[in-house]
Amino acid sequence: MASGSVRGGALCTVSLLNFAFVFITGSDFIRFVSFRAIYHNITGETTLCQDSVGWSAALCDPWVLGSVLWDLGLVAVFIVQHSVLAWAPVKQVCERSLGALNRTIYCLSTALALQVLMRCWQPVNGAPCLWSVRTAPWSVWFPLICFSLHFVCWALICSILMIYDYSELMGIKQVYYKCLGLGDPVADKPYGAQRLLSHLRHPVCLELLVILWVLPALSLDRLVLAGALSSYLLLGHSLDKQDLAYLWVHFKTRFLSQQGKKEEGTELSQ
Repeated sequence: MASGSVRGGALCTVSLLNFAFVFITGSDFIRFVSFRAIYHNITGETTLCQDSVGWSAALCDPWVLGSVLWDLGLVAVFIVQHSVLAWAPVKQVCERSLGALNRTIYCLSTALALQVLMRCWQPVNGAPCLWSVRTAPWSVWFPLICFSLHFVCWALICSILMIYDYSELMGIKQVYYKCLGLGDPVADKPYGAQRLLSHLRHPVCLELLVILWVLPALSLDRLVLAGALSSYLLLGHSLDKQDLAYLWVHFKTRFLSQQGKKEEGTELSQ
């Protein structure tokens, strides 16, 4: 009995520490992918690019090419980690060996890969921007518009993740269920929900695409990041007709239930 309690406490501690680390990594990623890129443009000026250098000269510069290849390698490491651990054979092995900590370890490894990408990222300042908004008054207003759009997109992403059972996505619910002897929380979900989750673990693709591409200035290293992650999102995650049907029924049911509660409350108040 005591050993079971100790094991359960250890599982909970690991899960909560992982949640804190993933939360910190998520905050760092928001700073890295949004505010770092917009901050340099908030006054209409940019130090992200070297517009006086032509593309022919930039693409012949060994430092520029080396930085681009380095950044591509960092993105590739993240994509490989994220994909290999989600591959069915590897996933089955991890589930058998890690048990309730499987999802926790997956999120931990993803956060570590993101930390490596962000801390080792090499900005490419020796090439011109692909675009840069510098004409008044848009040199001031467009960065503010981008900041507002990014803020709204991140708020939507956080809201969607909360609705999408955030505790299960982070592996906390799996540990909680294990400690209480309730089994796998995913198994309690309807078949449609399980199918949807297996097809779309990232219900935030549109918002991420806006965040990656809507910027006052697009540097060469940002093109590498945006292009690679956009391709991964579009190719690796998709909805089919059955998923859309499940979403429609799910949200329609919730909407009708909320309407019924409002009507009931109105009748009681009268």
